[in-house]
Amino acid sequence: MNIQINRETLLKPLTSVTSIVEKRHTLPILSNLLLEAKQNKIHLTATDLEMQISLSIDNVIGGDFSTTISARKLLDICRSLPDSSDINMATSDSRVTLKAGKSRFNLQTLPAADYPVMTKTNNQAILISIAQGQLKDLLKQVEFAMAQQDIRYYLNGLLLEVNANKLNIVGTDGHRLSFTSTELTQNYEKQEVILPRKTVIELIKLLEDSEENVQIEISSAQINFSFGNIRLISKVIDGKFPDYNRVIPSGHKNTFSIERLNVLLAMQRASILSNEKYRGIRMVLSNNNLKLISTNSDQEEAEEELEIDYAGDALDIGFNVTYLIDVLNNTNSDQVTFSFADANSSCLVTVPTNADYKYVVMPMRI
Repeated sequence: MNIQINRETLLKPLTSVTSIVEKRHTLPILSNLLLEAKQNKIHLTATDLEMQISLSIDNVIGGDFSTTISARKLLDICRSLPDSSDINMATSDSRVTLKAGKSRFNLQTLPAADYPVMTKTNNQAILISIAQGQLKDLLKQVEFAMAQQDIRYYLNGLLLEVNANKLNIVGTDGHRLSFTSTELTQNYEKQEVILPRKTVIELIKLLEDSEENVQIEISSAQINFSFGNIRLISKVIDGKFPDYNRVIPSGHKNTFSIERLNVLLAMQRASILSNEKYRGIRMVLSNNNLKLISTNSDQEEAEEELEIDYAGDALDIGFNVTYLIDVLNNTNSDQVTFSFADANSSCLVTVPTNADYKYVVMPMRI
């Protein structure tokens, strides 16, 4: 059987699904994509057994067939062909032949019947709907606080919590915590799942900055996202996420607001001479004054001084400067507010433009 498809039509969807394919896998078929052509559409599916992305492409000319083909090789071939090429794809036995202009490629395939397709679970699921652009923003506000390869595996992901008419999303690595929330159109029973790190990163790539909705089905062992022509199924992390309500402080009385860019640039400069391993910086607060001081093992020192509107207690607190730079880089508000209780307590960072956003950083001894 053969089909014909334009290179541009194939390239973007192919890039989207191929990104989850592992380069080296113990199961050879997992390096492949499932490719199904039927009724003038192509359905592409990729999985790593934890997550699966499926896409459908319209405007395909030709017959029906299904096979699996090397994801990486197909993508590399597609990328290397001239713009606006038409690709002719023909299958026979365990081969696929691709032709475009004077180019011809003969690729090995594996049977479609052997492909380990993930199916939706029939468990009780709740269904919520939210604009793609909004979900993308919410994920970006918190994803940088997720742990990476932490032994506490439940921190290597984001908490998605539906509670009444709220969708709360939380990331933490044990040293800092990022929380954001949005209102939903209806009330739901409380449901929470931990979304794996890889799923979060793929979602941010795939979601468009649009008002079009994404349908999210949440069940105890699985979460499904449907938007545009994309279906994403992901297992969830089995574990108990820390109680974020105990971590987010309230009533921090020592507070000041500052232009985000000013304090970001000052912290970036001060961080140059911080200890490379611990990345410590001291925030020294006095009347209408903030000093940022860093030192390292070579006895080098950097100091930045900023005028602020502050009449609270005199404080001298150490923090990992990377955690503060992260939040300043990942919020687009012009102003940020820092709040403290005393020299041994956490720092709460909030933004005036979004009352639902909170970022907490634990202090460090310097």
